[in-house]
Amino acid sequence: MNYDKMTPQQAIELLCRMIEIPSQSGKEQEVADLLSEYVRALGFEPQRSGNNLWIVSPDYSEEKPTILFDAHIDTVRPSASWTYDPYKPTIVDGKLYGLGSNDTGGSVVSMLAAFVALTSKPQPFNLIWLASAEEENTGPGGIQSVVDKVGKVDLAIVGEPTGMNPAIAEKGLFVIDCIAHGKAGHAARGEGINAIYEAMADLEWFRNYRFERVSPLLGEVKMTVTGINAGTLHNVVPAECRMMVDVRVNELYDNEEIYEEICRNVKSEVVPRSFRLNSSSISPEHPIVVRAEELGGKAFASPTTSNQAVIPWLSVKMGPGDSSRSHTADEYIYLSEIEHAVKFYISLLDGFKL
Repeated sequence: MNYDKMTPQQAIELLCRMIEIPSQSGKEQEVADLLSEYVRALGFEPQRSGNNLWIVSPDYSEEKPTILFDAHIDTVRPSASWTYDPYKPTIVDGKLYGLGSNDTGGSVVSMLAAFVALTSKPQPFNLIWLASAEEENTGPGGIQSVVDKVGKVDLAIVGEPTGMNPAIAEKGLFVIDCIAHGKAGHAARGEGINAIYEAMADLEWFRNYRFERVSPLLGEVKMTVTGINAGTLHNVVPAECRMMVDVRVNELYDNEEIYEEICRNVKSEVVPRSFRLNSSSISPEHPIVVRAEELGGKAFASPTTSNQAVIPWLSVKMGPGDSSRSHTADEYIYLSEIEHAVKFYISLLDGFKL
């Protein structure tokens, strides 16, 4: 297989350089600078907005459909329980340890190597490689800030650690704050209206309610009360009880529908934090899914969110690594996973027709 100017080994070497640069969400400038210099050395002229960087196939034509590779370059903060230096790439027994190696540096470099190979000859599609910022915190400077700048996209392949299996559905995330209102009073005299008691019926509703539409891919909408706060003094009846609720939404609902259903059923004031992180899906019969399965991938539904939640394009999530290693101490990716991903992406798209 011809890799033109970037081999899997060179992809691994680039990933090692990326690991050495701290790039937490909103602080990706240095790693974006590195990638900008790197793609220029490969002969491509990058476009950049903030810390988002992308390159377009040289023979771009408005007449052809456009496929986009996306993977994020930001990382979470390293936990105190790392035994390796998170910013020192360390290879042990075929594993490359380092912060962001699995989530999602492996996808960034594998997609770049595939981009180089695929654009070295004519394809029936335009190809864009995008290294996006602020995915981990869904920040305003992330991929959603460059959607209009990137232009028309007919299919996005979002690089996340899926073992190169195509995730054909992804749950959305909807977080709300519920406020049960009461009236302050002296506990000894039985005065006031206790907001905690006012909240109890709503707590039971969140625990027991089941939304009607159940997805064959993602299952039920799942609501979990993950925080509760009320009261400041032992002898004062609390006038307010706040509940934090995590809602994981299947592809049969959008977040606004979930919000309206909650408002109809609870007594508390309901305050949404954001409607942005909607669920997504792609048909299991879509040609990209069929092609991925022909190459050995296995379609599945993902419970975790990604850039898919904030992009307007049809998309599938697929990349090297394993999601269980993300956000963990001693994060790693197998070198063989990167090598396989480069070959897989090339085989997936070479000559592909949308």
